[in-house]
Amino acid sequence: METVYEFTLPKGYVDNSGNVHRRGKMRLATAGDEISATRDPRVLSNPSYLTIVILSKVITEMEGLEVITPSHIERMFTADMAFLQDMYQRINDINPPVMTVVCPKCGQVHEVAINFSQEG
Repeated sequence: METVYEFTLPKGYVDNSGNVHRRGKMRLATAGDEISATRDPRVLSNPSYLTIVILSKVITEMEGLEVITPSHIERMFTADMAFLQDMYQRINDINPPVMTVVCPKCGQVHEVAINFSQEG
């Protein structure tokens, strides 16, 4: 099973010296990553910050950078953020599983998302 995925950012992270960093690696997220991110004080005060904290945990490498921090992610171009969010969702299979069903009244075939939560 593949757990680490290489990527190339569309624009690239520009560091304080003007160097552009485009290549990196992202690993699959763990439950611990998501739980610890929700407890981060920055997320508690601003829930929109959750994506930034999670990405800083799962991006394991960026060419030329020793560590990846939330401040690195904050300074990325929006095109790169969108790219990384899409990649995160794809490699972690965030989309709910679907089931093919047949309507008992009309006979049409539909795909329906399976909801495992206890809510309606």
